[in-house]
Amino acid sequence: MMVHFNGQFLEKTQVAISPDDRGFLFADGLYEVIRSYSGRLFRAAEHLERLAHGLKELRIEGLDARSLQPIAEQLITGNKLEGTDAIIYFQVTRGAAPRTHEFPAAGTPPTVYVQARAYSRPTKLQDDGAAAILAADQRWSRCNIKTTGLLPNILARQQAHEAGAFEAIFTRDGLLQEGSHSSILFVKKDVLVCPTLTNRILPSITREVVIKCAAAESIEYEIRSCREGELATFDEVMMLGTGVEIVPMTSVNGRKIGHGYPGRITRKLQKAFRDHVAVHS
Repeated sequence: MMVHFNGQFLEKTQVAISPDDRGFLFADGLYEVIRSYSGRLFRAAEHLERLAHGLKELRIEGLDARSLQPIAEQLITGNKLEGTDAIIYFQVTRGAAPRTHEFPAAGTPPTVYVQARAYSRPTKLQDDGAAAILAADQRWSRCNIKTTGLLPNILARQQAHEAGAFEAIFTRDGLLQEGSHSSILFVKKDVLVCPTLTNRILPSITREVVIKCAAAESIEYEIRSCREGELATFDEVMMLGTGVEIVPMTSVNGRKIGHGYPGRITRKLQKAFRDHVAVHS
């Protein structure tokens, strides 16, 4: 597999990350994931804009996020992924420097890694749905930045896995936030309900596309806080993400959502999303 590391295209086995890298020592870095459909990047500008925002917020200098798009395109070609679907992964850290909590000296170059690999959407989960659990949100307060510090997400996802579920939905102060690796939307009386974006929810590119699809399909939607106590009143729950696209959640904490199978609005949005991808990728 050919990857891109610190300005060079090379085999993945040749990549050597310094033990002084701040991503390794402190999780002092960001990541981003973009889908490629039949060799065409989907919503690359929005994903890279989100990465650029994260770089600015974390004050990581020395990289123009937009410069990563041609690198991703070259990796798709170099790894012969033009005729299939793929995932492109980007990671940027503050670079390698002697371990200390303050920033390294000005001019320390960031560590930049990009990888492209073949990917198939989870069709069985999309068709049949999956289970979720609720998990207490123990993350830091800047979840709107896509950082590599994902330990609470990992613990929550493992908790879900051990419970036989596919996703964990974070709750904090009685509010439903997002999944351990996804956005979460709800349906109540044919209205798509989207939790309000705050510092505790990542501004999902897929969520943005799905809301636009809802509007195009004349599906009413509202953006508001969603309380944990409302779960019993929701007719449908769905998780969204770059990789999973739209997956119905048919149960939460062992309790059926609606009738326990994917609902009508979810099905309509799945089709609208795929139609949108066909036109815009």
